[in-house]
Amino acid sequence: MHTGLTLIFQNLERARTDAEVYRSELRYAARAEELGFDSVWSPEHHFTDYELTPNVPQFLSWLAGRTSRIRLGTMVSVLPWHDPVRVAESFSMLDHLSDGRAILGMGRGLGRAEFEGFRVDMADSRRMFGEYAEFVMSALETGVMEYDGELLKQPRTELRPEPYATYRGRTFASAVSPQSIDLMAQLGVGLMVIAQKPWSTVELELQEYRKRFVEINGTEPPKPVICVFTAVSETEAGAQEMREKYLQRYALSTVEHYEFDNIGFARIEGYEYYAGLSRNIEKHGVDGFAGFLADLQVWGTPEQVVKSLLGYVERLDAGGILLVPAFGGMPEPVADANFELIAREVLPALKAHDVGGDLGVTHDTSAVATV
Repeated sequence: MHTGLTLIFQNLERARTDAEVYRSELRYAARAEELGFDSVWSPEHHFTDYELTPNVPQFLSWLAGRTSRIRLGTMVSVLPWHDPVRVAESFSMLDHLSDGRAILGMGRGLGRAEFEGFRVDMADSRRMFGEYAEFVMSALETGVMEYDGELLKQPRTELRPEPYATYRGRTFASAVSPQSIDLMAQLGVGLMVIAQKPWSTVELELQEYRKRFVEINGTEPPKPVICVFTAVSETEAGAQEMREKYLQRYALSTVEHYEFDNIGFARIEGYEYYAGLSRNIEKHGVDGFAGFLADLQVWGTPEQVVKSLLGYVERLDAGGILLVPAFGGMPEPVADANFELIAREVLPALKAHDVGGDLGVTHDTSAVATV
């Protein structure tokens, strides 16, 4: 099974300098290939302590130059925050720098502070994402950048460097609301599942997505990829302490960053789904909801963690899993110990699990129709 590493470069309350955070987590990225990870991913975030990851293709290009095998994924590139022409150019260039090892992850964003920082109206994000995603995927497939939409008007021009290889089968999108899931099926992309809702709900939504995907595209969709924050200890007591300290703190930072308790989401076009989260938080409290998010992740001894992770994989019929080793204000020694245990005890067991295929990355440049 494809098993990847996700690095988020979080610096809650600026407990360290940003330079120290980067020096620490770049060590994990530099060792990922030799340890046997199949991919390295990073999310996109801006302007806050939540995650120091404003330019993921740049980070992945740095890693491409230090590796030869490992795949390089965005989790995700938030399309409404960028000129889509530049997004297409960035991924075409990353593919050339890495000999076709890039994996394109896309999303439409949720952080209000980030939308405001980019001077983008959140109410436009669903329409922007739909048009931008369609444009980027077409450009990376054909080498032609051209679009005439409601929001995006792009005259015909060439993408250079021309596409290295098709992105079919190696494009994934995060989706939380039911409307977003239907859009992903229309775009023909795989789903990236980041634990934010009950797994039983995710199962039902994946069933609907697979049904819609087949109806629209006439083929089975790529298997989803799951991202899980993972805390491993030699003892159950140690793992429970990590859950209480670091998983809970990370989950609380997520609630705060995304303002899940903001009832104003109900009034923003495209974000009505999140109004339900604010009502849930009003009922159970911020700490209670953060605890719910924390409990969707995985912690335990190596054996317990492997069992839980494989349970999620089987439940969702996933094609890959991504593990986050450093989060929630972990001191460097704690993060180092977690990373080493994951690499030594968890990674081999996950890679040995057969899911009937990989994430579908191809190096067949003949599949690309260039101008």
